[in-house]
Amino acid sequence: MQEDYVKIRKEKLDNLIKSGINPYPYKFDRTNTATEALNLKMGAKKVRLAGRLMLIRDMGRLCFAHIQDGSGKIQIAFNEKEIGKDKYKFFIKSFDLGDFIGVEGEMFKTHKGETTLLVKKFEMLTKALRPLPDKWHGVSDEEVKLRKRYLDIIFNPEVKEMIYKRSIFWNSIREFLLKKGFVEVETPVLETTTGGADARPFQTHHNALDMDVYLRISMGELWQKRLMVGGFEKTFEIGRQFRNEGMSPEHLQDYTQMEFYWAYADYEDGMKLVEELYKYVAKKTFGTLKFKIRGFKIDLGKKWERYDYCRIIKKFTGVDVLNTNIREVETKLRTLKIDYDKKGFNINRAIDNLWKYCRKKIAGPGFITGVPVEISPLAKRDPKNPALAQRFQPIFAGSELGNGYSELNDPVDQKERFEKQKKLREGGDDEAQMNDKDFVEALEYGMPPTCGFGMSERVFAFLMDKPARECQIFPLMKPEK
Repeated sequence: MQEDYVKIRKEKLDNLIKSGINPYPYKFDRTNTATEALNLKMGAKKVRLAGRLMLIRDMGRLCFAHIQDGSGKIQIAFNEKEIGKDKYKFFIKSFDLGDFIGVEGEMFKTHKGETTLLVKKFEMLTKALRPLPDKWHGVSDEEVKLRKRYLDIIFNPEVKEMIYKRSIFWNSIREFLLKKGFVEVETPVLETTTGGADARPFQTHHNALDMDVYLRISMGELWQKRLMVGGFEKTFEIGRQFRNEGMSPEHLQDYTQMEFYWAYADYEDGMKLVEELYKYVAKKTFGTLKFKIRGFKIDLGKKWERYDYCRIIKKFTGVDVLNTNIREVETKLRTLKIDYDKKGFNINRAIDNLWKYCRKKIAGPGFITGVPVEISPLAKRDPKNPALAQRFQPIFAGSELGNGYSELNDPVDQKERFEKQKKLREGGDDEAQMNDKDFVEALEYGMPPTCGFGMSERVFAFLMDKPARECQIFPLMKPEK
C-alpha cells in the first residue's frame, strides 16, 4: 500500500522536474521560526517561514495547512484570490503531507482567533517520497519508534524534549566541572589493554599496525591517572565507551560516560563533590530535585545516607561476604532464585550477584561504601579495615548511578591486584581486568593521592524514569530482515 503512495509521489517529483522546478533547492531565507511568528503583530508583512507540512485542509478556493519546524507548529492559509488560480491548483496537486515548504506572507487571525500566515508566495523545499504515518496514531510500534527515531521525533514532542534535556544534562556536567577548575581532556578510544572497569570489551583489528585492539570500557581511567603522574591535578572526560555485555533497561553497550580525577583528594572529598554535582545537574536539567523513579520517591535535596555494602548483604541474605566461600554464596543464589552467568564464575562474581539482589531495596539518595577490596582492584584499601576499599557509589531507586574511589597509587599493590585479575581472566572470567604493565610502570614514577569518579547516561535515564535504551537518540538495532 505504501509503495503505491511512493509511486504517486515519484510521479509528482518527475512532473516538478519537467516543469523546471528544483524539488530540492539549496536554501531558504527565513525571517522567523513558527513560534516567533505566533508572537508577531497582526498585519506583519513579508514574514518568511519554512517547515514540514503536517496538515492540509482544502476547502475549494481556500486551503488551510499546518507547518512544523524545530520550534513548533503554525497555521498557514492559501487563498485562490490572493495567489491566483494556477498557483493555488499547483499547491493542491504538487504538495503532500511531509513535504517541506517555504512561504512568505502576512500575519492575521482567522474568525476563530487562530494566528495564521496568509500566503503570498511559496516554494517547494523538499519533496517527501514516503508518506508520514497516520497523524492520529503517529508511530505506535516500540521497535519502529527506536529504529525510525526521526518519525517518532516528528510526532512525539516528548522525544524531542528528551533530546534537548539530554544535551542540557551533559553540558551542565561540563559547566560544573569547568567552574571547579577541572580541565577537559581526550584519551584513546582504541587500546591494546583495556582498563578501568570490570567489563567484556569489543575487539577489532587495526589494519595499519596489523594488531588486534579493544574499544575502551572506561572513560580513560588509566590514561587520566597517567595525567596525574604527569602533573595535572584536575581532569575530566566526557565521551563514548563500549562494553560487550548483555542488554537490560539499565545497561547499554555503546554509551556516553564522564569520569573525573582530582589530585590530593580522597573518596570523602569525592562524595561531597559528587552530591553537589548531581544536585546541580538535576536542577539545571529538570528544574527540580524531586523525582519519581521506578516506584520510589527520590528527593536529592534531602540528606544523602551512607549504606554499608557488607551490612546490606548480611541484612537481606544472611551472608557475611568477608567470611564466605563460593559454595555458600552459590547455594544462597539458588535459594533466592537469582539467575546468574555461570561462565567464568568465581567468588567475586558470586558476591556481585548477591549485591545486585540487595540493592533493589534501597531508595536513596545516598552512597554505598565499605566495598570489599577484592572487587575493587583500582581502589585504595581502607586503613581502618584493609579488607575494604575506599570506594563510593551513588545509589537511588535501587541502582548504583556512578562509581568512585580513592585511587590506588601504590605500584606494588596495584601490580599484585592486576595479577589476581589476570588469574581470574585465565579462569574464564572475561570481565576481569587486564594486567596493564605500562600503567604500573607509570605509577612507579609516582602519582599523588587522587580521587576518581565516573557516571554514565544511566543517571539521565533514571532521572527521566525511562529505560536507558529509550533515552538514547539512536540506540543500536538489529538490521531489518
